[in-house]
Amino acid sequence: MNSIKLLFVAVTALVAACYPKEDKEAKSENFRLLYWNIQNGMWDGQDDNYGRFVDWVKTQDPDVCVWCEARTIYYNGTRDKMPVEEKYLVDHWPELANRYGHRYVYLGGMRDNYPQVITSKTPIEGMAQITGAEPDSVVAHGAVWARVTVAGKTLNLVGIHTWPHQYAFDAVDKEASKAAHGGDEYRKREVEYVVNHTIGKEKGGNWLMMGDFNSLSRTDNALYGLPADDPRFQAQDFIHNKTPYWDIIKRRNPEDVIVSTIENTRYDYVFCTPDLYPYIKDARIVKDEYTTPVRDSKVSFCHPSDHMPVIVDFQFEK
Repeated sequence: MNSIKLLFVAVTALVAACYPKEDKEAKSENFRLLYWNIQNGMWDGQDDNYGRFVDWVKTQDPDVCVWCEARTIYYNGTRDKMPVEEKYLVDHWPELANRYGHRYVYLGGMRDNYPQVITSKTPIEGMAQITGAEPDSVVAHGAVWARVTVAGKTLNLVGIHTWPHQYAFDAVDKEASKAAHGGDEYRKREVEYVVNHTIGKEKGGNWLMMGDFNSLSRTDNALYGLPADDPRFQAQDFIHNKTPYWDIIKRRNPEDVIVSTIENTRYDYVFCTPDLYPYIKDARIVKDEYTTPVRDSKVSFCHPSDHMPVIVDFQFEK
């Protein structure tokens, strides 16, 4: 009997060695999110048919991209506006996205020349193209809400690009509005509107909100040195104090001085709801040989953009 038992144990061990149990790593799924304000529909990319842009995106291999300022406006190297019939983007986003491996595209709300576009390797469920109700909408450029599914989780993606000027979008007297920090108050109203029409409509769920907020966070005030009551913090204060969102980049790098623009400010943020945060494996603003902004010598635009991209890597359990 002892010999039979020993033989059974040996065979069992051999089978186990040949067919190991799946570990947690084998049951996980990686997911990479890329957000970037690409300045005037990748103004810089027109001279080489977006070749450098496509090559860079392929190297990063994102699963989902959220592009801000996703419409062509000017001829390459100039401030000369293109007629609508000559603009490559937004109409050709499916063609451009396919070049870097994304089959699915969803266009956000477009009140003017600065929409957001979401592209993905997997299907996108479009939830809202946010422009607000005319004529009283506070949405300056437009926002977007869409969903993708990763490892059985539904991710809500919200893209936003707020009003950029010191005066309010609806200001009658621009100089008076500047003096009263009307632009900062307007950005706060705009963020509140988009929040109320996205995460505010559904309790719970997994949410990511990202974009060019054109506003400063007091968590970066070691860089700015502003008074605690400075009005320029109010849009970000609303997010921190009135929503469940967490600032991913700052939470992961609390002691670092972080900038995302050529002006050495951080206007580009990616936020998540707390339940998503434990799945984040890495998050960074990408400043490399291609993405480092360089001011054009003839016009005020930059190559490839005046903003740098943000990448967030997740690892989800299936």
